[in-house]
Amino acid sequence: MSDDKNKNDAIDAGLIRSLADILNDTDLTEIEVERGDLKIKVKREVTVAAAPIHYAAAPAPVAHAAPAAAPASMPSDPATIVARAGEEVKSPMVGTAYLQPAPGSDPFIKAGDKVKKGQTLLIVEAMKTMNPIQAPRDGVVAEVLVGDAQPVEFGEALVVLEA
Repeated sequence: MSDDKNKNDAIDAGLIRSLADILNDTDLTEIEVERGDLKIKVKREVTVAAAPIHYAAAPAPVAHAAPAAAPASMPSDPATIVARAGEEVKSPMVGTAYLQPAPGSDPFIKAGDKVKKGQTLLIVEAMKTMNPIQAPRDGVVAEVLVGDAQPVEFGEALVVLEA
């Protein structure tokens, strides 16, 4: 009987190695396999330290490159440029921005709306989790800088609030 147990342990080690290889070769972070009473779960932790490194490099080129490389993408209307002088609400994570609570419903906010501190401005979905982005203070929405279902980066400006 102990030979059967050792044989199963050897098979399990091979299975675990195979599952780990699958994790390394794909974008998956977790695999779970069940065989009778045997249940194996292999997880890979996402390295969080990589995000700040990416963030540190990304905003500087975007901020400097956008006006020089693509002046047509920057608004030439002085009123819009003044609106950017307000406080930018930035994304705390990489994900997808959603401007409304459900498809087909009214957006959380639009330019010109008055908002209160803590009011939901939009949602950033990351890893199947909906994360509400809230107003840091009372103010008026000067501009919504992202579109619905648009991918956003960590630290990317989402909304501009004025006093």
